[in-house]
Amino acid sequence: MSTQEGPQTTLKPGGDPSGAPDGAQPRKQMSKAERRELQEKQRAAKAAAAGNPGASSKPQKLQQTQAQKPPKKDAATQPGASSAPSTSGAGKRIAAKGGKDGDHVENDKTGDVGAQRRHQTQIFAHFAVPKKDGAIGVGIKGEIHPAIVRLGRQFADMKIVGANARCIAMLVAFKTVIQDYITPPNLTLARDLAQYLSPQISYLVSARPMAVSMGNAIRELKYHISVVSIDLPEQDAKDHLCEQIDTYISHRIILADTVIEEYAMPKIQNGAVIMTYARSSVVERVLIAAWSRGKRFSVKVVDSAPLFEGKHLLTALLKAGIPCAYLLVNGIGSVIPGVSMVFLGAHALNSNGSVYSRAGTALVAMLARQHSVPVLVLAETYKYSNNLQLDSFTKNELAPSLEAKAPVTMGLNQLDDRSQSSLQAINPLYDLTPYHHITVLVTEVGLIPPSAISTLAGLRDKDKGFQMDV
Repeated sequence: MSTQEGPQTTLKPGGDPSGAPDGAQPRKQMSKAERRELQEKQRAAKAAAAGNPGASSKPQKLQQTQAQKPPKKDAATQPGASSAPSTSGAGKRIAAKGGKDGDHVENDKTGDVGAQRRHQTQIFAHFAVPKKDGAIGVGIKGEIHPAIVRLGRQFADMKIVGANARCIAMLVAFKTVIQDYITPPNLTLARDLAQYLSPQISYLVSARPMAVSMGNAIRELKYHISVVSIDLPEQDAKDHLCEQIDTYISHRIILADTVIEEYAMPKIQNGAVIMTYARSSVVERVLIAAWSRGKRFSVKVVDSAPLFEGKHLLTALLKAGIPCAYLLVNGIGSVIPGVSMVFLGAHALNSNGSVYSRAGTALVAMLARQHSVPVLVLAETYKYSNNLQLDSFTKNELAPSLEAKAPVTMGLNQLDDRSQSSLQAINPLYDLTPYHHITVLVTEVGLIPPSAISTLAGLRDKDKGFQMDV
C-alpha cells in the first residue's frame, strides 16, 4: 500500500524554513499594509532630505489611487496592528465629498477655521440670512422705485418688524409706486402695472422673505388691478387702486383688530395675571383697551434675544399705567404657575391649526399647556395660509447676530479673538406651535378652535379676490 506525500522541506541546523540559501540574512515576511507603510516612510525621508515640498504629496497620491480600488481588509484594522504614522507636515486626513472622484483633501488642524465653521453649520444653510445693502436686489431686472429701495433697506435692517407693520408699510409704498406709474404707449394699465410691480416685489423679497400677510395682500391688489376697466382714465384707475389699498388696510387690519378686542376683552377678569411673549400689535392693543375700560390686571412680559421686542411692549404698557413684570424666556418655569392666561400673537395661521410665530412662542405655549393655563392666540384672518407646515426647520429665517444686537448682555465681547473667529450665532426668527398647545384662536370672525381653522378657507372663498393666484 503506497502513500502519497506532498513536497517536503528539509531543515538544516539553524536553517530558514523559507528556503533562503546558506549565509543569507533571513527576511521577515511583511503584509501589504506594512510594505505600504515602509514605502511612505522612505518617500517622506527622501523628500525631507532633498528639501522638495512637492514630493510629500506622493503618499497622498498613492492613497488616492488605493481609495479608488475595492476596499480590502487592512492590517491596521486587525487586533494588535499598529496605526500608520502621518507624513511630515500633514494633519488629519478627511474625505472631501464635494469632489467627483472622492479626492482626499489634507487639512491641517490649525487650518481655515472659517471653512470648518461653515461646514459645521451647513444644516442651517437653507435659512434666509440678513442681507446687506449691496446684496439686496442683485440680479433683479427692471426699474425699482426709490420708495421700494428705501423700504427694502428698512426690512433688511430690521427697522420694520411684525407681520402687520411690514404689510402696511408695503401697501403704503405700493400706493406711491402706483401714483408715479405711467402706462407705456399701446399698453393698458390692467396688463402692464402687474408686470411693473413684479420687480418691486422681488426686491422686497430679496431684502427679507415675504410674510404670509404680505402675500395675501399682494394677491388682493393684483386681483383689483386685473379687473380695472380699460375705458377708465389712467389717473382715475390709479386713484381707484389706491382707494382699494386703503380699504384693505382699514378692513383687514385696523377694523379687524377692533373686532378682536371685543372678542378677547371678556376673557380678561379683574385681578388676572396675563403672560405675553415678545411683541404683538394686536395683543398690545387689547391689553391697553381693556385697562382703559376699567379692568385691572397685571402683565408678565416674556422676552428673548436677539431682537428683545418685549421691551417695546413693556414701554407701551407702562405708559398706559398697567403694572408689568419683565423676564427672559428662561425664567418662565418659575412664574407660570401663577399666571391666569397667556396671550400670544401670530405671524401666520397654517391650515392644520398650527401657529407660525416668533421663536420662543412654542415654548411659552407648551409650558402653559403643561400647567393647564389657557393659551389664546390673537390674529387676523388675513394671516391664514393654505400651507401645511409640520416644523420650523424646513422654512425659517435667521435674525441678525447677537454681537450686533446685544454684546453687553450676552457677554460675547468678552471672548478672545480666536473664540470669536470660531463662533457663529444661530438665531432663528420663528418657530411652530402645534395646535394641541393652543386653547382657542381669537379672530375678527369669532373664537375658533385650532382644529377648525380650515373654516377660514371657506370664508376666503366667498371673496373672489382671495382665490386669485399671484
